[in-house]
Amino acid sequence: QVQLVESGGGLVQAGDSLRLSCAASGRTFSMYAMGWFRQAPGKERELVSIISRAGSGTDCADSVKGRFSISRDNAKNTVYLQMNSLKPEDTAVYYCAAKSVYSTSCYTREYDYWGQGTQVTVSS
Repeated sequence: QVQLVESGGGLVQAGDSLRLSCAASGRTFSMYAMGWFRQAPGKERELVSIISRAGSGTDCADSVKGRFSISRDNAKNTVYLQMNSLKPEDTAVYYCAAKSVYSTSCYTREYDYWGQGTQVTVSS
């Protein structure tokens, strides 16, 4: 069992930055590929970024490429999502998720464990 707890969300203005954190407890964090998803009101959940066990990250959502960056610190059992140049359309609940594989793809939506989410609101 893996427990995931997101933090770092909040209310910011357009152009600001935020860093989300997802702390994992339970089984060995380094055994999981990780993903960040987001879901805005009335919209489907969207896969934002993924990262392999070894730390190779990929932005899956075209709208965040060049602005967001995923990373992980296996010693701290934490995955991060650095979000720069935030836009109002980035407003959503952001979730981290873990999958018991070495790496995953932007086409994979099924994960083994999910966090409760953290709200990000970007005002114009």
